[in-house]
This record gives sequence, C-alpha cells and structure tokens, in this order.
Amino acid sequence: MLLRFRVANHRSIRDECELSLIGAEPGDGAARATGLRDRDREVSVLPVAGVFGANASGKTNLLRALFDMRDAVRTSFAEWATRPGVPRQPFKLDPAAAEETTLYEVDLMLGANPVRYTYGFELSDERVEAEWLHAYPEGRRVVWFDREADRPEDEGGEFLFPDSGPRTGFQGQQEVLVPVTRPNALFLSTGATLNDPQLAALHRWFMDNLWLMTPGQDVKARSAWTQRLLGDPRHGKDYRDWLVELLSIADLGISGIDIDRKTGEIALRHRTPDGDDIALDFVGEESLGTHSWFAFLGPMLAVLDAGTVLLVDELDSSLHPTLAAEVVRLFQDPKSNPRNAQLLFTTHDATLLGSAVLDRPLAREQVWITSKKTSGETELYPLAAAGPGEDEDLERGYLRGRYGGAPRVSVGEIARALSWREKEQEAEREAKASA
Repeated sequence: MLLRFRVANHRSIRDECELSLIGAEPGDGAARATGLRDRDREVSVLPVAGVFGANASGKTNLLRALFDMRDAVRTSFAEWATRPGVPRQPFKLDPAAAEETTLYEVDLMLGANPVRYTYGFELSDERVEAEWLHAYPEGRRVVWFDREADRPEDEGGEFLFPDSGPRTGFQGQQEVLVPVTRPNALFLSTGATLNDPQLAALHRWFMDNLWLMTPGQDVKARSAWTQRLLGDPRHGKDYRDWLVELLSIADLGISGIDIDRKTGEIALRHRTPDGDDIALDFVGEESLGTHSWFAFLGPMLAVLDAGTVLLVDELDSSLHPTLAAEVVRLFQDPKSNPRNAQLLFTTHDATLLGSAVLDRPLAREQVWITSKKTSGETELYPLAAAGPGEDEDLERGYLRGRYGGAPRVSVGEIARALSWREKEQEAEREAKASA
C-alpha cells in the first residue's frame, strides 16, 4: 500500500510537495490497520484520497508525477539507453529550475508481514544524481543502498551499502550490479532486470501499481480491458455478473450482456417498456455515459481484485456525481475492498465534500487542495491546514474559496469581460463609420 509521496521540480510543482495517505487511528473513519507501528502508535493507511483545486492548479501534475516515477522504474534500464540523457520535465517558469534536480520518493508497505520501505531518486538532464532505498523491519531503519553521483571515492564512491550483511540490508551481488548500472539508469531497475530477488519485489510493486486513468483518453483500451474481464471467473463469481450488476446500478436500463463468440463484439441488453429486452450495438448505439462507465469498470475491478493503486484524473469528468460518490464508497468499504486497493483521484466535484443528498463520502483527512501561486508554482496542502470548523459545511466553504483551490472569479466577471469587448468593438465600428 502507498503511504506517502514526495515530489519536487516536476512540471508546475517547483518546491517539494508531499501527499500523505497515513490516516488516524485504525477503525476511525476510513483508515485501515497496517500492522506497522511508529513508536507507540499503530500506523493506519487511507484507501482513498481526493485532490481538489481550480483548473491549471497542478492536480493532474501530481498524479502525473506518480505515474512518471513508475515509468522511470519500469523503463530506465532498457529504454533510457536508447536516448541521450534522462527524460524529465522540470519547472519551466524559472530558468534556474533546469539546473536543479527533480525529486521523487515514495513510502510504501510490502509483504504478508508488512514492512515499510522508502525509495526515491533525483534526476538531472544527464543522469541519476541520487537514489536510495531504506527498509524498516520491526520499525528500525536499514539502509539497503545510498547512491550519490558526485560522492568522492575517499568517502565510499557513488554507491554505499552501509547496512548490508548476512541477515540485514541489501544482500545482492553488489560487485556485479554496480558496474553495469549506467549513470542514466536506476539501480533498482538494473537489479530487478538482472533478477536480484530483493530488488525484484519492490520493482514488482511499480509494475503492478499506479495505473493512470485520464478523461477522454484511452477509452477504447479501457473498454477492451473491461471486455476481457467478461470471461474471467474469480473467487466463485463471474466478472460478467459483477459487470451486469454495476451497469444496472448506474440506472442505464441494462439487463445483460451478449458476446459474439466469433468476433468478440459485445452488445448490452436494455429493458423495454413491455418488460422484454433488446440488444443494442455497443459502438454505434450506446451513449457516451455508458461508454465512460463501461470503460471505468475494467480497471476498477482489476485494481480491487489485485489490491493495487488506481490513479484517476478528473473523476467527475468520467462519472456522474452520484456514481463518483459510490466509487469512493466502494474503495472505502472493507467488504467490497478486502485487499486494500487504493484510489487517488483529482476532481472539481464539491459534492464529494458532503451534501444533503450524497452525505460525505470523504473524511476530512482524505481531502487535499492544490492552488497556484502568483509565480505559477503549485502548492499542495491537506484540507485540515485551512482550518475548517468541526461542523462546517465543507462543500459550501470550498466553493466560496475559504480553503483555497477555487477559481478567483467574482460573480458575473466573465460576462463583464465579454461585454467590455463588445463595447470596444462597437466603438471601433462607430469610428470607422464616422471616418
């Protein structure tokens, strides 16, 4: 499970931002027990976090940073060798940022007997400047490796393995892996590719997690994902039954799914006024709303089944507010999410903060805000930092800009701007007519 994420100098994120999924006491709200302990307190983790903010405030860039970190771990060994330098996107509005490193770091929990790990790295345009991996068995930090590109040889050189030993730390073949790790490749990627068992376990987490869903993109591929699940029975229940039920819950009038055995094409069956049903061509006759929900279901069910992390950009663009709230509740509920899958999403939908109709699907500790400074930099902070009152209407407070993250637009400002332009154009026409 993902516990924490840090990023700096990535797109609109200039200074270091940190997103935490560490929750309150287990059993308090949505927080789940982890089995980890920090001093005298059991560590709990949240299954869901929502990031709210105005357009262009950096919400998407936060998710993109997580996805880009995943992509670096997956591809640096094989693909970065085919290009010069290192792919990254530093903050562009300050030229000095190009000379500074881009930072990524995650805290996560792995294993049946959970152990916390901290893994991170810093990139310049040419190489990996730093990389580190720490484990915390029984709560004690063990440094598996620490990499600094410019560390002098008399201080140990680029790679240090300070806590390595027969029973602790990194036990892999350092003398084999270090020489073949390129300056523009991650040691984690190199070691996992060369089948180091310790590094492969962490590498596998990046391979299986942090799937990014973007509105309006890859809908066809996600629909194909959903379609592949139709014939995949798991845990005594066919995904087909789940999909029919979830499509019906969305109040789309769907009663079943037909699959052409030869072509694999599907048709959704809809109830008719006389109590019968009829199949409609999926591509040509179903609505955009049906396509969006169908394309959402495949990745969502796969993530719930695997207990992994799903990233959804603009949840409200894909789903009606009622459905979005139900997706949040689905991840919150231990019965529907027994493998502790996690959902991290961005949204403009303030109803998720609570309303008379939808109640409040998110606890306060699950809400984060992005805002953009006048310098163009993204600022990320938890809702609690804005100091909302205990009984405060969070939806109203957010829409009124009390917590930041809302557009700074006064009532009627856009209409006035257009009317001023119309007056200018009218004046220009009058001037030409009198000339």
